[in-house]
Amino acid sequence: MKLRNLFTIAGLSLYMAAKALSLPGVIGDNMILQQNSNALLWGWANPGTTVKVETKWDGRTYYSKAAKPDGRWELKVATPEASYEPVSIEIEGDGQSVLLKNILIGEVWFASGQSNMEMPLQGLPGTPTDGANDAIATAAKNKGKIRLYSAPRVYFAEPQKNTEGKWEETTPESVAAFSAIGYFFAEKLQQIIDVPVGIINCSYGGTCVEAWIPREIVETYPDIDLSVVGKTGKPELNQYTAMYNGMLYPLAGYTVKGFLWNQGESNVGRHDTYAERLSQMVKHWRGLWKNDSLPIYMVEIPPFHYPDSFNGTSGALLREAQLKSLDLIPNSGIISSTDLQAPGEWWQIHPSVKMPAAHRLAYMAAVRGYGVKAVECESPRYESMEIADSGKTAIIKLSNAPFGLAPYRDIEGFEAAGADKVFHPAKAEQKFWYTPSDMGLVYITCPDVEKIEAVRYRFKNYPETKCAYSTRGLPLIPFRTDSW
Repeated sequence: MKLRNLFTIAGLSLYMAAKALSLPGVIGDNMILQQNSNALLWGWANPGTTVKVETKWDGRTYYSKAAKPDGRWELKVATPEASYEPVSIEIEGDGQSVLLKNILIGEVWFASGQSNMEMPLQGLPGTPTDGANDAIATAAKNKGKIRLYSAPRVYFAEPQKNTEGKWEETTPESVAAFSAIGYFFAEKLQQIIDVPVGIINCSYGGTCVEAWIPREIVETYPDIDLSVVGKTGKPELNQYTAMYNGMLYPLAGYTVKGFLWNQGESNVGRHDTYAERLSQMVKHWRGLWKNDSLPIYMVEIPPFHYPDSFNGTSGALLREAQLKSLDLIPNSGIISSTDLQAPGEWWQIHPSVKMPAAHRLAYMAAVRGYGVKAVECESPRYESMEIADSGKTAIIKLSNAPFGLAPYRDIEGFEAAGADKVFHPAKAEQKFWYTPSDMGLVYITCPDVEKIEAVRYRFKNYPETKCAYSTRGLPLIPFRTDSW
């Protein structure tokens, strides 16, 4: 992707020293506005111009004066409860009038990350998306329920004020080109909460977390060379801050319910810094949106043959860092995805199994964001370990496993190690059938280890063992009890 210079963008006059009333790409026909909110609208006009905005659903009028030097104006409009009935907004200024049509009021989510978020429903070369043909063929059923916005794939050395793109209704063509996870998430969430859902896709394949953080933060990282930013021919991986500048910053402030994040593959090998940098990113984003409580729900990086082979741990360590970030980021969550890979496809970093990941995100949003009852959204997770029987048994306590794990017997993926730090396959048993108080406990034994000191569960780049699940079908998150 060739870097566009800040001062040679086509259409610069739309927002710099504006000659006429203009709007950013994200504010237009077919958009969804966040229900029951003070939704931010903005645009550009001649400096000093008073811009009038009328919301047709209630007849209220709002005013804002275009400020110097670039003529930006902004204001917030009060939105009603969600509805499937389209509404409109009229904006006047500089002797012009713009009528925004076919707007829905509902829930808006902002999806970002790298290629596994960006991957479209139609798939990539040699990389399909499971269920794509049916979802594309039946897209019309969601026409009045879901709206889609994709930020163009661009990167810049400096923050931009506008980006292209437009809101679209669901058609076979629009959903085919849209983020598979984004679309499946919106579809499932809409089914659960029964209101219109808008999804903004702001993702770019190959990017590291530092690509989505501003320069003033990234320049404090000693391992990052910002001299490569903006230079053509450099891979996206090294375009630190550039996607923040070109894709995210122009959209900042558009009123949303929360963030979805699917990224981390490009940070494998740098797990020691990932959790802290991710938390800094989220804190900054929340500042841009002026809402410190916006939730962020993340996806574990997929099983893959990372640089140290499929039996290595570089990918597992990055997943561990993702999990650690939850302790640094208030109102955050993560869904496990290490079971969502076609058998034997250790070489495929773009799993075709996108729908279950999206649905797990939707369950989390429904439960934590909308108070939906009786639905489980948190995967079983390691809580603590107790050594018993003079080291012969390790008792693993899990959270989010009120009815234990499935399968009940013959659970695979556990390993144990002694003082020599060599891990061997271990036997995992549950005993709550006999003792209900043992619910959520897993008993680990290993004949190859005289005295157990550490236990791991599927803590590999590409774990080939079968996954254990909660009784609601949510996978046990891989873990290790050691820090070796």
